[in-house]
Amino acid sequence: MINLSDIKKTFNTGKPNQVVAIDKLNLQINAGEFVVIVGSNGSGKTTLLNLVAGNIIPNSGSITIENNNVTRLPEYKRSKWIARIFQNPLLGTAADLSIIDNFRLAALRTQSKGLAIGKNAQFKALVRDKIATLNMGLEDKIEQPIGTLSGGQRQALTLLMSVMDTCKILLLDEPTAALDPRSAENVLRIADDLIKEYKLTAVLVTHNLKDAGNYGSRIIQMGEGQILKDVAGEEKYNLKQNDLYDWFG
Repeated sequence: MINLSDIKKTFNTGKPNQVVAIDKLNLQINAGEFVVIVGSNGSGKTTLLNLVAGNIIPNSGSITIENNNVTRLPEYKRSKWIARIFQNPLLGTAADLSIIDNFRLAALRTQSKGLAIGKNAQFKALVRDKIATLNMGLEDKIEQPIGTLSGGQRQALTLLMSVMDTCKILLLDEPTAALDPRSAENVLRIADDLIKEYKLTAVLVTHNLKDAGNYGSRIIQMGEGQILKDVAGEEKYNLKQNDLYDWFG
């Protein structure tokens, strides 16, 4: 599904503060994999996610998605494959618009913003049914501005909105970092359920080693722009939390 070949990304090239964020990295992520990426600050985790998303372009190397070369393709042209959940719950939604309006925009994410999908009774019923699965009591508040909700509620709704339109890849950029523990647990559970239900290929960047152990089918440790460890399958499921702590010892 995703293939990165000999990727190098340098910031401030040729200046005294030059930083090699990703250094000749090779990574293949198969369709349906749920990859968790861990690493200390400055290890290259977020840079890697930004390269896949198209926020930044590599200095060298190639990136393919479903055998399509997207190396120089900007973020908006990758939206037919990719949806992204950010660390800040304020991102990814239009705060002044209602919940239902945000869902309508999400349903048109890869289409022209015309009148193809209106807020008719059928669409409202669909959105209510989806929101009801969260068990947050928000299905009767779809006309409420989404900016009035808590961070956990917004992240949960953003996850639902990510699958309102075409989506094969879900990028989760520390989506629970700004949430309280209960909301964080709920958001990751919802994400895991959606990944399984829609058979998504997912990449989660996190600092939380407990979450890294509990979720995903594969775990990658990064350091200095390279992959230090890559554990999948049975070996991943057998990892203990202490094993992950030892990686950073």
